Amino acid sequence: MSLPVSTATGDGPRIVLDTNAVLDWLYFRDPRCAGLAEAVAAGRVRWIASAAMRDEIEHVLLRGSLGDRWPEGPASVRDGWQRWATMVEAEPPASPALLRCTDADDQKFIDLALDVRAAALLSADRAVLRLARRATGWGLAITTVERWRIVPIA
Repeated sequence: MSLPVSTATGDGPRIVLDTNAVLDWLYFRDPRCAGLAEAVAAGRVRWIASAAMRDEIEHVLLRGSLGDRWPEGPASVRDGWQRWATMVEAEPPASPALLRCTDADDQKFIDLALDVRAAALLSADRAVLRLARRATGWGLAITTVERWRIVPIA
């Protein structure tokens, strides 16, 4: 398992967020992310991320394709990342053959979620969401931010 580099608040269940989930929450301030925002801020879940994920977000922010309607968006993403993401040091090994994503760019989210034994991977990507049924065999819930609910640990 990868070792934490920095620690965010809370020791709740681990979650992994794909790029769109992060942008919806921190950049666009999508109201559908209110439950996620509250759970992370309260420490009821722990957002786990990797350098590759941070690099992807940074690339999207620098590309400028998100428009200028949300001028505070890039700063909000960077601040939120710094405050709440728990970074892991090493890239995880490839996931089992049954959990190979058809979009190679999204494989890093699946691999990390399995490596850190995350309770959930939140995504809006169809290629990732198609793996939801198979992921349950590894104890991973792959779902959208809107459908996600925190499941208490027994």
